[in-house]
Amino acid sequence: MIDILKRRFGLLGRNISYSFSKGYFTEKFNDEVFLGNTYENFDISEINDFKELINSNPDLKGLNVTIPYKEQVIPFLDKLSKKATLIGAVNTIKFSKNGKLKGYNTDYYGFKKSLKPLLEPHHKKALILGTGGASKGVAFALDELNIPYTFVSREAKENIIDYDLINATTFDNFQIIINCTPVGTSPNIEACPNLPYEFFTDKHIAYDLIYNPAETQFLKNAKERGAVIKNGYDMLIFQAEKAWKIWNK
Repeated sequence: MIDILKRRFGLLGRNISYSFSKGYFTEKFNDEVFLGNTYENFDISEINDFKELINSNPDLKGLNVTIPYKEQVIPFLDKLSKKATLIGAVNTIKFSKNGKLKGYNTDYYGFKKSLKPLLEPHHKKALILGTGGASKGVAFALDELNIPYTFVSREAKENIIDYDLINATTFDNFQIIINCTPVGTSPNIEACPNLPYEFFTDKHIAYDLIYNPAETQFLKNAKERGAVIKNGYDMLIFQAEKAWKIWNK
């Protein structure tokens, strides 16, 4: 009789019944090569519940982390990878044999790998909509690609502009617009970031980290003006496979 190694993985987040990760890894683990591996959602209402979650699940081997805990989880970890430290956000946690928790960021890798094939010489600068944990991974990837960027938020701060300042000149100067906010996620599929969409052209890339729906209102509006559009599905696959490598190394 074959001794099957049982290993538990999961996703940490809030209101995550829609989760990509659970469906993706459950399907992956249906392959008999991965027999014994399971993946489940750990939906907690606040980050202070994380400690209890860890204590009551001592057999966990790894977690993915999603909104709103990519930054909040950091103080609960024993160690961060160099890149997670620089980014300031974690979306993957590895559990070591001695019970120590190490945080990694694979979001930046997934985003970079999915954006790269779309880039043309005229794509010089990027606007990042949102300032949460996901936007930090995106910014790190853009740094690695040598693409300057500016953050956009509802309130202007240092190095951040607000939506009211975006106009035709902005679209002339920034050819890549990346939505890192949850605006437009199912079920609120008619919502979209507050932009003057008429200034999109065929020289622009509109990238939405959202993958459900596959074509958000943000992407539809940009596409109508000829922009190249991309949703977050490929990014999720790339970051998930990177997380799987981390858990297994």
